[in-house]
Amino acid sequence: MMASAATYSITTCFLDEGKNKNRNIKEVTPCETTKSVTPVKESKIDDQDFKHQNLEDSSLLPSSISSCSDKGKQVVTPLGIIEAGIDGEEDDNKTITSKSHGMMSVIGRRSVMEDAVTMVLGVAVGESGSYDFFAVYDGHGGARVANACRYRMHQLVAKEVEKGERVGGGKGLEYWEKLMGACFEKMDEELVIHNEGGGGEVEIGKEALSIKNMGSTAVVVMVGKEEVVVANCGDSRAVMCRGGLVVPLSHDHKPDRPDERERVEAAGGRIINWNGSRVQGVLATSRSIGDHYLKPFVISEPEVTVSERTESDEFVVIATDGLWDVVTNETACKVVRKLFDGQLKRRLPDEFSGNCSAEAAAKLAKLAMARGSADNISVIVVQLKKG
Repeated sequence: MMASAATYSITTCFLDEGKNKNRNIKEVTPCETTKSVTPVKESKIDDQDFKHQNLEDSSLLPSSISSCSDKGKQVVTPLGIIEAGIDGEEDDNKTITSKSHGMMSVIGRRSVMEDAVTMVLGVAVGESGSYDFFAVYDGHGGARVANACRYRMHQLVAKEVEKGERVGGGKGLEYWEKLMGACFEKMDEELVIHNEGGGGEVEIGKEALSIKNMGSTAVVVMVGKEEVVVANCGDSRAVMCRGGLVVPLSHDHKPDRPDERERVEAAGGRIINWNGSRVQGVLATSRSIGDHYLKPFVISEPEVTVSERTESDEFVVIATDGLWDVVTNETACKVVRKLFDGQLKRRLPDEFSGNCSAEAAAKLAKLAMARGSADNISVIVVQLKKG
């Protein structure tokens, strides 16, 4: 039996392709996780700006956010969703799960919600063990590619793990680079337009996708008993806190990153400064799923890191750039640590009693909005340390 988890959903109101639609976003399968990760540069949690931010004066529950209608009338609009899994325990399959996990996703100052989030327990099960799956997808040009990834990516990962075990399986960076690379490539291929009679659409999940000029970043975090695997494509990001130190688990694919600029230019593309560095003057990320009109300059190949878990691993923060554009890795980890230590007040409903992760995700989203984030904001917090 799998450990139980509680979920809480709030109806989201946003504009989609020029029309107002009320949508009940209740997808996102609840899950629990395991311990944690290692490589990359570590840094201390110390951000002086943090002390000037007031995180106590109001809750970031979506129902408390007000907005103005076209006619100037003040209306209260629910703008986000919260999901949480509470107190995981070891199940019959010996899956070590996290104490809790939670997510917050808000439309922010955008008129369209293009982020998507997936949380699934026990995606890859077999001799390699069980891995809990967390991912955020940041769409551009529309939400359809991000939503396709949300429905499909974890299924592709499960299939690839099963396939890998049939041919001998394996572990380590080389194994996971090959596996995750295959998953991202297949996800991208499923979006390829078959022009002959297809009308530029392909059926994915529950809706037909017209994806010629659409794409999405993707950062996938797989948490297992002994390791944390991260596959990143784009400028969403995953960060771990370990023993009070910040450990980046991914690196943003920005067009002005020296190695990314070199790759794009070697393929015949150009990086143009148009309100920031952009591939061909259009896209502000140099890797993504979809965006077939910009290939071969923009690629879907992820960068993969594999980190051994340690006893000092505390939590992982996974978020779209709506958070990272205005909040540093160090500040994000400091907010979560303070909340876990009881130094910040908790204001979520009774349904979340005992789940600090959902509260931490909401606090981070609130901080991003307070600092002027102009993008959609989606945050997952996974608590790794029990007790």
